[in-house]
Amino acid sequence: MNTISTKLKKFAYPMILPILFLIVWTLLSTTIDNKVIFPKLSSVLYNFSHATENFIGLGSIPKNVAISIIRVLIGYLIGVIIAVPLGIFMGYISAVNSIFESFINVFRPIPPLAWVPLVLGWFGVSSLATVFGLTQGDAYVYLNNFKISMIFIIALGTFFPVITNVSFGVRNIRTTLIDSARVLGASEHDIFFKILIPGAAPTIVNGLRTGLGIAWACLVSAEMLPGSLSGVGYLITHAYELARTDLVVTGMICIGIVGACLDYTFKFAERKYLSWGSKIK
Repeated sequence: MNTISTKLKKFAYPMILPILFLIVWTLLSTTIDNKVIFPKLSSVLYNFSHATENFIGLGSIPKNVAISIIRVLIGYLIGVIIAVPLGIFMGYISAVNSIFESFINVFRPIPPLAWVPLVLGWFGVSSLATVFGLTQGDAYVYLNNFKISMIFIIALGTFFPVITNVSFGVRNIRTTLIDSARVLGASEHDIFFKILIPGAAPTIVNGLRTGLGIAWACLVSAEMLPGSLSGVGYLITHAYELARTDLVVTGMICIGIVGACLDYTFKFAERKYLSWGSKIK
């Protein structure tokens, strides 16, 4: 009986706030009775139930979500590819840390949105189609969705939390583990790949998780840049201009759901494969 009660509580407690939120939403939308200021829950649910329709000439919700996910993943991977190796060397080699740490700390507090004027000046409305020299055809239409300025903003949002966590994780491996390995005849190659990287892995994964969350949060700002013609962020912006607040809320919920799913994926992987992390520090 206690086991059943515990399981019911585990299921019921997370549902309390969402149910209360929906009740308050319904009451407020009925009281205000203005779909522009406060759209009704039924309107948002209608959008989701007809998600494959062409919304305000911008395509279906799944199509826009897919384009946004690809944009985020491209920018995220670029940020990770730069941040992880540099963070490892900063944590492992004190001279490298001395060179880069102060410089990175100056730029880290600057929000990605503050870079927009510079980014537009540097890249304009160039896209991946420009990089590959395409000017027409289906490939051009598709790759033109991925503006370099958007990818840069997302990569920048990814870079700083990842490099901070990676360098911290490597730097905080217990020196006794490294010294013991050296005494036992381990090479620097073995120390690097069998002690430092595995030991720092939980912190590195946490940095990757944080970086992905920030990259996803940068999405709306990136998709508001000139040249954007698709994506959830652009859908939200265009819907606002047309006073389609119900579609704005629909887009916001899509961003929240996808972001939560991505975060859960990292949490699941960390819990399943890196639960030993705290024991090696």
